[in-house]
Amino acid sequence: MDIRETGIILFCEDYELVLKFYSEQLGMKIRQRGKDLSILDFGGSYLMLEENGVASDIEKTRSQNPTVIRLNVNNFDLAVSEIVARGVNVEVKSFEWGTIGVVIDPEGNRRSAPWSHPLVFR
Repeated sequence: MDIRETGIILFCEDYELVLKFYSEQLGMKIRQRGKDLSILDFGGSYLMLEENGVASDIEKTRSQNPTVIRLNVNNFDLAVSEIVARGVNVEVKSFEWGTIGVVIDPEGNRRSAPWSHPLVFR
């Protein structure tokens, strides 16, 4: 198999709200934008946002969303400062193996990033 690129699809209930969160608040570049589907640059991959998902007012459980999107960044403190300045709530957690920033997107999906490890989005 000759894989050209990998990607993740995230189904959204409020497509416009989620697109704004990932592009404006997290700073992900929009590669292609459509009426009900958009593709954002995601490191060496892509994140596709598409309609017909189910939102939650609180963090989704693992059974509701068993995937955590991780963003590894070069400068954790700078990355946290940047997205906090854009209005994103980040819960910083430290472990033996590193530090992560946990973020919950507008639909209750967990995201994380150790920024010299991942940035975790919840």
